Amino acid sequence: MYRSLSSLSLSLSLSLSIASVKKLRMKKASYVVLCAVAVVAMLLIEAPLMAKAVTCSPLQLSSCIAAITSSAPPSSTCCTKLREQRPCLCGYLKDPNLRQYVNSPGARKVASTCGVPFPSC
Repeated sequence: MYRSLSSLSLSLSLSLSIASVKKLRMKKASYVVLCAVAVVAMLLIEAPLMAKAVTCSPLQLSSCIAAITSSAPPSSTCCTKLREQRPCLCGYLKDPNLRQYVNSPGARKVASTCGVPFPSC
């Protein structure tokens, strides 16, 4: 009887150990899945920010020339390009060759009409 009680105790102890190991594995697996989900979420959040990198080119604003130099309203293409080039506007204002055009009353009117805040650099 002593031997069977000892075997039962050992068996019970092993069963508890196996159950503990399984729980530990499940916790580790849950943690790994949680980390993977967090990384994917961060990448999804960052992706639009990385995709928004713009190449500054004043020629992109050529569709705005008529609206800047006359009383014609800006086209939707002009407004789209102006929004895309918004991060570049301070650089254009600092460029002596572009400043007179970008800082003109016509350019300010176009920016206002397109809903693009005029930069204060």
